[in-house]
Amino acid sequence: MDITVHTGATKVEGGDVLLSRSYVTKSGEHVLLLVQVYADDRHAQTFFAECERVVQHALVETDGESWTRLDGALKEMNGLMKGLLLSHALDEVHAIMAVLEPNGTMHVSHAGRGEAYLVRHGTTTQITEFTRGKPLSAFVHIASGPLEVKDTVIASTQRLLRAFTPAQLAQSASRGGDVQRDILRALDSDGETASFAIITAGQPGRPRFERAGDGAEEGEEAIRSAGSRRSRIVPKRRSAASGWLSAFANIPIGPVLNKTKEVVVPLLGKAARSTASGVSHLLSRTPARAQTLREKVANFMADLRHPERKKRAHLLLLACAVAAFLIIILVVKLSVSSQRSKTRAELSTLVQRINEEIKTADNRRLAGDMDSANQILQRADSWAKQVMDNESGLFRVEALDLVDRIRSKQEEINNVLRVSPRVLVNLTSKGSSVSAQGMIGQADGEFVVFDRQQWYHVLLNGVDDPKPLTDDGLVLDGTNFPRYKTQVFLTTGNSVLELQGNQPVSMKTDDLAGWAAGKDAETYQRYLYILGTDNGIYKYERLNNRYGPGVQYNVNGDLTGALDMTIDSSIYVLKEGGGMVKLLRGEAKPFSIRHAPADALKTVTKVLKVTDRDFYFLDPVKSRVIVTSDGGGAGESTYLKQYVLEGEQIGKLQDFYVDPDESHLYVMDEKRVYVIDLVK
Repeated sequence: MDITVHTGATKVEGGDVLLSRSYVTKSGEHVLLLVQVYADDRHAQTFFAECERVVQHALVETDGESWTRLDGALKEMNGLMKGLLLSHALDEVHAIMAVLEPNGTMHVSHAGRGEAYLVRHGTTTQITEFTRGKPLSAFVHIASGPLEVKDTVIASTQRLLRAFTPAQLAQSASRGGDVQRDILRALDSDGETASFAIITAGQPGRPRFERAGDGAEEGEEAIRSAGSRRSRIVPKRRSAASGWLSAFANIPIGPVLNKTKEVVVPLLGKAARSTASGVSHLLSRTPARAQTLREKVANFMADLRHPERKKRAHLLLLACAVAAFLIIILVVKLSVSSQRSKTRAELSTLVQRINEEIKTADNRRLAGDMDSANQILQRADSWAKQVMDNESGLFRVEALDLVDRIRSKQEEINNVLRVSPRVLVNLTSKGSSVSAQGMIGQADGEFVVFDRQQWYHVLLNGVDDPKPLTDDGLVLDGTNFPRYKTQVFLTTGNSVLELQGNQPVSMKTDDLAGWAAGKDAETYQRYLYILGTDNGIYKYERLNNRYGPGVQYNVNGDLTGALDMTIDSSIYVLKEGGGMVKLLRGEAKPFSIRHAPADALKTVTKVLKVTDRDFYFLDPVKSRVIVTSDGGGAGESTYLKQYVLEGEQIGKLQDFYVDPDESHLYVMDEKRVYVIDLVK
């Protein structure tokens, strides 16, 4: 049969990303993939690449029966979608995947709001299952059936019957090439986005089907659904699309259906005449019994043709069909029960292993092996999530309890302290639109808080009215200069300001190139250090009323992706992803943090070191401050603890400060300054 596939997509709006692909295998099969996701472009393109890899590997480049390969591909796609949805890389997935065999047989499955429609003899029928409520972002059912000449199948990642009536869709499809334009026009006018495809069957000739014996007509259809085969007699006088309507089965794709297929195909794959002939042949070894059976079969076939006795024969035939159906149901239930028992045993074993892992991790903690304890708990956490995600729903309550126990044990091992900080000052009392971005500690309880153009003096729980810092630029960063009792600010336009006697003063440098473009500033003794946007560090000496020329401090340190720095005889530079570089006299020195939980510093943005004391790292993503020990001359710091801030009013953390004796930790979001009593 001559199959033609046309794919298309609407304009992309509102965060939707679309994919429409068609492939032809070496055996002449057509493979169709339509996907619509709501995600940022980077995650969407990664997902699309994985989808195409699955289709190529599982369908296009693999031999075997088409519906079996489709079933395997759908399982891989479901696993891929589940992982990305749980990680929130994707919000929704709507998709269609189909395989068209050269003889015209089509297998199609959908996820989310994806739907497919068959237009046959002027009638439109939905051949994918309609789901009420929120659609499931997973492939659950497969609908299968043969195409006839002049059939049209329309597949879309959105429900087209919201823009068309079935009659309008059939009328549009009957015009051939206009259907694609009509769909685009209707979806665009409704503000909908979708990937779609139009499949047409053109070459004359009908697919071949198994005969069902006396009374079976040439137009009967054999329909395969969700991995199992079922034959059903469809008289010619019924709707041409009615065979597709029987293709839905509320049985999930999985190994149970493969067992069902082994029973269903033998039971329903042959009709009455073939069955009678086979039974007669089976009993041919016993002549008397075989002769009796032949006579009964002949009488039964005669009854089917007799005008008076055919009713009884039809009732007997119906009873046999009902018995076969009950046997199928029994086999399916037994298979499902067997699979459920197997799943229960596997999950029970996994739950026991998780409990053992928690005990093992606790023993490792007591032995002082924190790294190993954390790794064991991470493995146990992944197993607990497998139990929670299992489709059977078994042991889900136990898994939730195990997840809570694992997280409690992780916090105990990693010395996680959950605190509710006290509000020191509320900056919105000086203006509801305030958006603070940094704070400069002067003493315990005294700060300069600044936004893009103003500064606020904070003393204990009082805050003064804002004062201007700059009118022709924006403040990038600020730091304290205790030797000269001033505060230094970097601003846009490559300039430096000092707050002298509560008055901003523009400072000059003897460097002919002017100030270096920077993103962080720190002071040490009589020098100002600027972390440049080119990842260099520039050192300026403070003179009487100006600064000397800038000198490149960094000799061989790799500062790619540098975010922030702190100084304590050495300069410590924080990089994206939590990496640290130690520089002594400009040369890179070894530095590491031992026993830290996995990815503990991955999302930190600022670092602070109290002189001759501990390091502090600010993590605004997880609203926490991580504490590690002084690395000493060997550069080997040790993870100590972390403070997790809890409270509904806490916004995104911007900056922090620790007083010199490490008794109080001050953190700041865009509206408030908080204080936390440190635990020794």
